[in-house]
Amino acid sequence: MWSAFMRLDLTSVCLALFLGLIFMVLFEIFRINSCRGQFPPGPRPLPFLGIIPRSKMTLEAIRSLSQYGEMSSVYVGRKPMIVLNTIQVAKEAFVQEAFSGRPFMPIIDLVSKSHGIIMATFGHSWRQQKRFALHTLRNFGLGKKSVEDRVLEESRYLIAEMLKAEGKSLDPQHAIQNAVSNIICSIVFGDRFDYDNKRFSYLLKILNNQIVLLGSAAGQILNLAPFIKHFPGPHQKVMQNATELLGFIRDEVKEHKETLDPDSPRDFIDAYLLEIEKQKSNEDSTFHEENMVMSTADLFLAGTDTTSTTIRWGLIFLIQNPDVQERCHEEIVGVLGYDRLPSMDDRERLPYTYATVHEIQRCANIAPLGVVHETIHPTKLRGYDIPQGTKIMTNLASILTHKEHWKHPDAFNPENFLDENGNFFKPESFIPFSLGPRVCLGETLARTELFLYITCLLQRIHFSWPPEPQSIDMDGTMIHSHFPQNFNIVCRSRDTKE
Repeated sequence: MWSAFMRLDLTSVCLALFLGLIFMVLFEIFRINSCRGQFPPGPRPLPFLGIIPRSKMTLEAIRSLSQYGEMSSVYVGRKPMIVLNTIQVAKEAFVQEAFSGRPFMPIIDLVSKSHGIIMATFGHSWRQQKRFALHTLRNFGLGKKSVEDRVLEESRYLIAEMLKAEGKSLDPQHAIQNAVSNIICSIVFGDRFDYDNKRFSYLLKILNNQIVLLGSAAGQILNLAPFIKHFPGPHQKVMQNATELLGFIRDEVKEHKETLDPDSPRDFIDAYLLEIEKQKSNEDSTFHEENMVMSTADLFLAGTDTTSTTIRWGLIFLIQNPDVQERCHEEIVGVLGYDRLPSMDDRERLPYTYATVHEIQRCANIAPLGVVHETIHPTKLRGYDIPQGTKIMTNLASILTHKEHWKHPDAFNPENFLDENGNFFKPESFIPFSLGPRVCLGETLARTELFLYITCLLQRIHFSWPPEPQSIDMDGTMIHSHFPQNFNIVCRSRDTKE
């Protein structure tokens, strides 16, 4: 057989390979056409590649999927992903347990080993970890006055930090990210970190770098071909960053073990260590150190990135709309003065400011496709048979700008959240934290931080652009989330004698 193969000339070999390739492409086209008839309509995919090579991930590109109807299909590679384009179909889907799964993603699994909460597979371990996390977070103040007090105390540090450079050009990213992170750190690790803490600053820098890498070509290739983890290349930085982030948490766990007082748990890690001991005899328990490290990492990452990104977008919108900034300031000072810090009880008396906070979230739209879901068993939705293992995403880019649900869908305008009497109201299409069993674990904390931080900043600081020219791209950058590009601002203390 080998001798016969050797007698084949190069032309014959090339022709055979070419014909084989043509056959594979034709078969793939036939397969795609067959599948497309069974799924909602969507952009025509390329064989083997889907729509990835010819699509640029922008808010407008995501929003345009709504042209195919209430549901659309997008092929990422060879598999279809269903995108829910309206609030009605999103509500119908996500309240069902069938849509509560998370897909297997090699780049995530390389780090988490399916442990933790956010990207964990729907099942017994996820239920135990989520239930414990919610219970413990509440015990340490989530949704209570004690968390408000932590945010207000941190706001004093943040205002002082931003006014250190009063009148000068300042990049606010580090100060805002550190302030937001300090709240979840105080709950999870039992302490906050000063803004000039070099170790923590380095950790936040790694976190930012990791987010960029996960959305880069190197990160995507690692996700598609995880075996390359054994070879050198830029993707190794993803693994290195993950190792350093988890190493920081493991160091905290080690320190907590050495100083643990069973009668007086200080934070989430202490509570988890006690739960591991308590559940030792329970064969059904999923409480162990790896789950503790990943659950802690999930809380730390989720409690740092999304809220700080939203506040950074908020500064851009407020500077671009000085009339909104001034109206908020006047309302805040009219109710609170300059000396009394706000509380969550002040929301009804600050309807325009509260509406502005929500409008910042709507326009920032930091997760325009939500967090990916997966069907855990075959199900039906709006007449379509949805197989098990189908990825599902929410078109928040469309839902948060739908002309039927918003008075000013394409403009930054707090009136979107005010009724005809000037009172705050929340349209049903406002679902930035998702719905159902997989609703954002930190929704209560995020809402508290966004209102109190933004209100405190507007009470004491006037924000403007620096005199030197800078290009502000209002479209931002799409990685896994919608980020503003780096920018500088000028902070000036409000005259408390006005």
